[in-house]
Amino acid sequence: MSLFVDKCATFAANLFCMQELKDFGKIEFIRNKRAKRVSVKIKSDGLKVSMPHHVSKSYVIDFILSKKNEIFRKQQKIQKKKLKLQITPDNNIQTLTFSVKVVSANRQDLFFSLQDKVLSIEVPRDVDMLSDEVQEACWEGINHFLKKEAKRVLTQRVFELAKQYNFKVLDVKIQSSKTRWGSCSQKRNINLSFYLMLLPMHLIDYVILHELCHTREMNHGIAFWMLMDQVTNNQSNALKKELKKYEIP
Repeated sequence: MSLFVDKCATFAANLFCMQELKDFGKIEFIRNKRAKRVSVKIKSDGLKVSMPHHVSKSYVIDFILSKKNEIFRKQQKIQKKKLKLQITPDNNIQTLTFSVKVVSANRQDLFFSLQDKVLSIEVPRDVDMLSDEVQEACWEGINHFLKKEAKRVLTQRVFELAKQYNFKVLDVKIQSSKTRWGSCSQKRNINLSFYLMLLPMHLIDYVILHELCHTREMNHGIAFWMLMDQVTNNQSNALKKELKKYEIP
């Protein structure tokens, strides 16, 4: 009798766990022999879990449930970001040098053309614009033009500001970084994400000046922020807070 009760209790507990897990969306469990701990990649529609071979699935489920509120908050944030950046005829995306316009056309594939500061994306009339495949293809095309424009505009702006404030820069590279807006090497080479083109000009200047200041002060100590205040007219703190409102796609 007790064995039957135990089995029922176990079944009920597992059922409860699985019901709660459904709230997270699709969960992909991957055993990784190189993994030393459980790591969870949060997506808008689910989770991707990497786990060592010696860790049980029940342990991972308990771990996920213990982080439930944190995961939900991040999923909601990702979903809002995804909706904001969806490429549709009704969602106007403006970059520093061009706007994006979606046009329905009689064709079989996507076609991109940049003219008069408008990037037109011609899409087949029967295409599902909200599908992941189409959205990825649209952003792949947009990124091509973002990078091309960034090389032209941002590189020139770095050297303009460097000359204005007497900084020395050896090289400027435009990259597709999604983890940081910019960086500066010890050799005074500056790397900028082409996603800076999605920011207003005064914040682009702030990021560039931030990296230029690193050519003199490599850390974020008092001397660095004093230098930042000098080149931003004492607006570095306010600009830093404003930049935090923006996210890299």
